[in-house]
Amino acid sequence: MTNNTNPMPVSENGNRVRSIEKALSILEVLNQDQELSLGEISERLNMDKGTTHRLIGTLKHSGYVDQNPINRKYTNSFKLFEMGNNVVDKKGLRKAAEPFIEEAALLAGETINLGVLFENHIIYIDKIESHETIKVGLNIGKRIPIYCTGLGKAILAFTEPKVVDRILKDVVFETYTTRTVKCRQELDNQLNEIRKNCYCMDDEEYVEGLICIAAPIFDHSGEPVAAMSISVPKYRYTEAIRNKDFTTIAIATAYKISKKLGYK
Repeated sequence: MTNNTNPMPVSENGNRVRSIEKALSILEVLNQDQELSLGEISERLNMDKGTTHRLIGTLKHSGYVDQNPINRKYTNSFKLFEMGNNVVDKKGLRKAAEPFIEEAALLAGETINLGVLFENHIIYIDKIESHETIKVGLNIGKRIPIYCTGLGKAILAFTEPKVVDRILKDVVFETYTTRTVKCRQELDNQLNEIRKNCYCMDDEEYVEGLICIAAPIFDHSGEPVAAMSISVPKYRYTEAIRNKDFTTIAIATAYKISKKLGYK
């Protein structure tokens, strides 16, 4: 007897489901361009509007995509971040770093941050707040440009040049403060210095009044997988460095975490 049940559609290359690939490509293009209309998504992916509408409707219903009620454009939802956050936990980076950033917080008396690379941005995955009444810092989950942050440049400095080129290919050097790096050449010069010193000083490049001292964290293969930083309000920094060596604390903490991850 003939079985008339239609099999799940797959591509000619094996068990790849084309509709799933198309849905994932929508998430990827939204991640690149932040907010797009149905027509813009369809045009960028060279996908007919009917298919795009059905797929994005499914993604929206499942909670992966949000729609702006005013301009009707689409963005990725925080559900993807939550999933990524779980991945970070399962890979053990945050757990491995926890005792060492707690120790750093006690030594420095200032806010300690842990961040990872996400495309051409840094995402804060953990932090320990300073006990000072006045503090300047960024929240867990905050996504910031890689080129004007201590965490980002600490990672970039030790990343393979061809990978750095790919990361920075579409970066627009937006100015956040008067000290923000303005072009690729200026950034490359800074990365050379970071490689020599093994740490990065972010002096009000992203947030006015905030200084960050960051150091890279390496995995067992020697790849920079994260960075940690000490954030200090600038008005307090000059006085603080008379009693505390923030650079040594940052480098030592990053090394301890790296060693925990198998770095030799």
